[in-house]
Amino acid sequence: MDLFESSAPASAGPPQPLAARMRPRTLDEFVGQAELVGPDKLLRRAIEADRITSLILYGPPGTGKTAMANIVAHTTHAYFEPLNATAAGVSDVRAALASAKQRAHMTGRRTILFIDEIHRFNKAQQDVLMPDVEQGNPILIGATTFNPFFALAPALLSRSIVCEFTPLLPADIRIVLQRALTDADHGLGQLSIRAEEPALAYLAEVCDGDARRALSALEVAALTTAKRDDGTIMLTRQAIEESIQKKAVVYDQQGDAHYDTISALIKSMRGSDPQATLYWLAKMLYAGEDPRLIVRRIVICAAEDVGLADPQALILATAAMHAVEFVGMPEGRIPLAEAAIYVACAPKSNAAYLGIERALEDVKQGRTLEVPDHLKDAHYRGAASLGRGVGYKYAHDYPEHHVKQAYVPTRRAYYEPTELGAEQAIKQRLQRLNSQQEGEWSHRTAEH
Repeated sequence: MDLFESSAPASAGPPQPLAARMRPRTLDEFVGQAELVGPDKLLRRAIEADRITSLILYGPPGTGKTAMANIVAHTTHAYFEPLNATAAGVSDVRAALASAKQRAHMTGRRTILFIDEIHRFNKAQQDVLMPDVEQGNPILIGATTFNPFFALAPALLSRSIVCEFTPLLPADIRIVLQRALTDADHGLGQLSIRAEEPALAYLAEVCDGDARRALSALEVAALTTAKRDDGTIMLTRQAIEESIQKKAVVYDQQGDAHYDTISALIKSMRGSDPQATLYWLAKMLYAGEDPRLIVRRIVICAAEDVGLADPQALILATAAMHAVEFVGMPEGRIPLAEAAIYVACAPKSNAAYLGIERALEDVKQGRTLEVPDHLKDAHYRGAASLGRGVGYKYAHDYPEHHVKQAYVPTRRAYYEPTELGAEQAIKQRLQRLNSQQEGEWSHRTAEH
C-alpha cells in the first residue's frame, strides 16, 4: 500500500481516514496555494504540460504537499514511485534509481520519485540522489515540513525548485469541509450530516490552516455524534470542540516554527510591544518549548537591546532565570512573563552591545596593544625596578574619584551612550569628566 491508493475501491482493505479519501485528484479540485498553482502560475503550467522538474515542496502539515504529489501521480505520463524517508534506506533509494534507469532505457518513460519527509534523509542518502537527479531521471519531488535551506544539501537544492506552501486560509478550509460533507463517494455525504455554521467557522479557524487536521476532527465528530430521531447527525460547536480537544500548535523545536517564533519574541521585546511579546511567549509555552531557552533569550535581549538605558532589566531577567529553575513549570510562566514585559517596556539602547563589538573588531583586526607600564601589576618584589605601576594615579585620591591618565595607548570611542533612560545620566557624566580633562590639559599646556 502507498499514499496514492485513495483511488482504490472502498471495499479494498481497511477504510482510509477522511483526509486521505478527500485528497484532490486534479488541479481544479486543489484548494489554496494560489501563488503556486493559480491561473498561469509556474507549477500549474508545468503540471498541465507534463514538464515537471525536480521540486521541493516545503511547508507546514496539512497545506497540500502530499495532495500536490497525488495530483502529479494522476496527471503525469511519467511513472510515479513514492518513498517515505522515515522508512527508506540507501538500498531503497538505489533500487528506485536503478529502476528509473532501466525504465528509461527499455520504454523511454521518465520516472518521478516522490520522497515524503525528505528532511529525514541523511547526507549520504541525499548524496546518492544527486547524480541521477542532475541527469533528469528520476525527477525528484521531495516533501518536507523543515526549511530545506537548513535540512537539505545545497547541491540537491541547486538542482530543484523550492515551492513554499503556506497555511490555508479559513475560507479555504471551509471549502474543504463543505466538500467532505457533501461528497457521498469519498467523504461523509452518505451520513446525512447537518453542521451548524458556528461549528464550521470555529473548526476552520482553530485548525491553523491544516486541512488534514480539520478533516480528521470533522470525521471524529461525525462518527461519534448520535443520530437524531430523523436520522440526521447534527454537528454543533460543542461537538467540534470535543473532537479537537487540545489545540495542537504547529511548533517543531528543531524547525522553522521554533526559530521563527523565538525571533518574533525577541523582535517584539526589542520593538517595545508587550502585547505581542506575551502572545509569542504564550505560544512557545503552550507548545512545550523549554523555558530555559526562552529565559536565556530574555536575558540576552535585556543586555543587548535594553542595556544601560535601564540596568534593572538585566537584573530582573537574571532573577527570572533563577526563579524558573527554582519553581519549575507551570508557575515559572509568571516570572517569565514579568521579565519579558519589563524588557519590552524598558527604554532601549544597544550602545553596550555596539561598544564591545567595536572593541572586539579592533582586537581582531588591529595591532595588539601593550598594557601601559603604570597600569601593570606591581604586587611583586622587583616590580618597581621594572617600572611596573610607576606613575599610576589612584582615582579615589582625587576629586569625584576621577583622575586624568592614559588607560589605553590609543584612544578610541567604543561606548557611545544614548539619551535614553538611565544612559542619559551616564552620557552627561562622561561629557562632564571629559570636558574637565580637556580643560586641565589645556591649562597645563599653557603653563608649559
